[in-house]
Amino acid sequence: MDTTTLSDRLPGGGLSKLAGWSQRHRWLAVSLWLLTLIGVTLGSQLAGSAYHDDHSLPGTESQQIMDLFKAQAPARTGATAEIVFKTESGLATARGPIDSMLAEVRTQPHVKAVTSPYDNPSAISREGTIGYAAIAFDLESKDLPYDDIVRVVDTAKKAESAGLQVELGGEPIQRTTESGGPSEGVGLLAALVILVFLFRSILAAGLPVITAIFAVGSTLGVIVLVSRFVDIASYTAPLMMLVGFGVGVDYALLIFSRYRSEILGGLDREQAARRALDTAGRSVLFAGGTVIIALLGLLALGLGSLRGVALAVALTVLVTMLASVTLLPALLSLFGRRLEKGIRKHAAKREHGKAWGKLGDAVQRRPMVPLALGLLVLIGLSLPALGMRLGFADAGTDPETSTTRQAYDLMSEGFGPGFSEPLIVVTENGDGAALRRKLEATPGIAEVTPPIGQGVTTVLAFPTSSPQDEATADLVERLRTDVLPTLPGEYLVGGSVAAAVDFADAVGDRLPLFVLVVVGLSALLLMVVFRSILIPLKAAVLNLLSIGAALGVMTAVFGDGLFGAQPGPIEAFVPVLIFAIVFGLSMDYEVFLVSRMHEEWRRTGDARHAVREGLASTGGVITAAAVIMILVFGAFLLNPDRMLAQFGLGLAVAVLVDAFVIRCLVVPAVMRLLGERAWWLPRRLDRRLPHVALEPSSH
Repeated sequence: MDTTTLSDRLPGGGLSKLAGWSQRHRWLAVSLWLLTLIGVTLGSQLAGSAYHDDHSLPGTESQQIMDLFKAQAPARTGATAEIVFKTESGLATARGPIDSMLAEVRTQPHVKAVTSPYDNPSAISREGTIGYAAIAFDLESKDLPYDDIVRVVDTAKKAESAGLQVELGGEPIQRTTESGGPSEGVGLLAALVILVFLFRSILAAGLPVITAIFAVGSTLGVIVLVSRFVDIASYTAPLMMLVGFGVGVDYALLIFSRYRSEILGGLDREQAARRALDTAGRSVLFAGGTVIIALLGLLALGLGSLRGVALAVALTVLVTMLASVTLLPALLSLFGRRLEKGIRKHAAKREHGKAWGKLGDAVQRRPMVPLALGLLVLIGLSLPALGMRLGFADAGTDPETSTTRQAYDLMSEGFGPGFSEPLIVVTENGDGAALRRKLEATPGIAEVTPPIGQGVTTVLAFPTSSPQDEATADLVERLRTDVLPTLPGEYLVGGSVAAAVDFADAVGDRLPLFVLVVVGLSALLLMVVFRSILIPLKAAVLNLLSIGAALGVMTAVFGDGLFGAQPGPIEAFVPVLIFAIVFGLSMDYEVFLVSRMHEEWRRTGDARHAVREGLASTGGVITAAAVIMILVFGAFLLNPDRMLAQFGLGLAVAVLVDAFVIRCLVVPAVMRLLGERAWWLPRRLDRRLPHVALEPSSH
């Protein structure tokens, strides 16, 4: 083959030139990425993180109470925890060992004070068998040295005996029960196995994984440094790793697969890399752009707790895209000879496209059947989401064997299920005594404390139901709308349950704007690229259905306790984050599949052939990419953190239904039914919209 002639026919876009630069300066490109990774990692380790969970909700009742407390009283100077005791013979019989142990706890580093249950009658249950001691630390939980918290736990546990149970609860103690788990390593290992099976080469399989590690590792260091200047939530790092590894391996795989196809098509290594970047690379940049737009759409919600998360995960996707189009070509050039040898060795086994082409033909013969089956599955999986209940996790959803869960259960047994998270009722101009009487007469309230404070009167109301019980959230709404308005003056209801209610209401109020921004901008981008009105509408509807399926399965498992999971509310901010991430990821597969259909449509003008060839060309790589994402996301179900497990399940289910139900069945069926109308765009609109091509006009 005349390589000069072939090179002349190669696309010469910006990405092709970027690939050429990375190939010519491969050692420089790899060195720059390596120095970046080492530099930001060392810098972040030296500087340390300063994550801050901003749960402020301006304008809500729970936030108004917090603002009042900050104005009326000095800020809390340290974290608190509880040591909970239980003995069937009564706490009076165990006073000796308990007092001795508490005296030793007082001597531990950063312990400011310890209040014995024997000095506070309200800290012992009516039966006298359960009690608790309050620990006050001199630092906030995040600033306490981990080893010092462990010393407190070990010291308290030494008092345990056959007749005395000792458990510990509180935010500092929670840190000793948390662990990262094997999720990241398991996910990447599973991805590597799938890639080895796909490419029949450890070297070829390793390149997408290496690219993802460089991208995610570099971004993680940057986020740690940025956390010292911007509010970034403590759960951001594992979340960005979850998304980063998923899309990092995904994007690199798509480019490498195109590179492999071009090698098998007769191009040499240099030409194949440039062609791959100028075709699959464009799709990666466009798909990544839609993910970033969806994430930045979270800013429209105006919720402080999500801004830092959205920016961090969007930055992760951006760096992943940059690594895919700069680091990967350099690695392909470094290992090109060995890669090409392995690719050509297995060239005879490249038959996967035929099976996908046959599937495309089968779907198009009777499109209504796969369309109906697909929609039935999507709608069925989405139904549980109608009963989704939002809230914030507490020790009641910790593993049953953990000391924090045991402490929570003992406190509920001794003092009632609502004791751990009372409702806070505050008034500046109301009658505290009348407020207490009204609350005591309200169904759903077990106990009410006497009014305290001057100027700002505060009453604690202990519900008869647990903090995560739906009845407690209903009680908050009932107090605000029916009970307290009957009293003279103005009253505010706060506390963790009220904050969860306020968060859900705030999200609900702003959700239409969020959906409009994300769906609208993404649809506009698709319209520009594919020169069609119906394809963006189809994509928006199907993406929303995949999100509904993800939220439905997540609700069934974590909300209703399916498969033995601990039932409880869904973390209040998880659904909106999943919406943004899943909508973006769903657009990825839409772009990869429909862009190949569009390429064939432009070349032949045959709509049916375009659907078949689009599926035949991309079905294998989309399926492989989806399986990798499912494994990476699903591995987070091994993480002991309930919130991360919810994210992992939601994202894994979304990718599963998107790749295997929507892309394999529903999209080909819809495209067959639409026929040539799928590519229709009014001429006036066509003239006004800019032209952006994902595929070169000629090869």
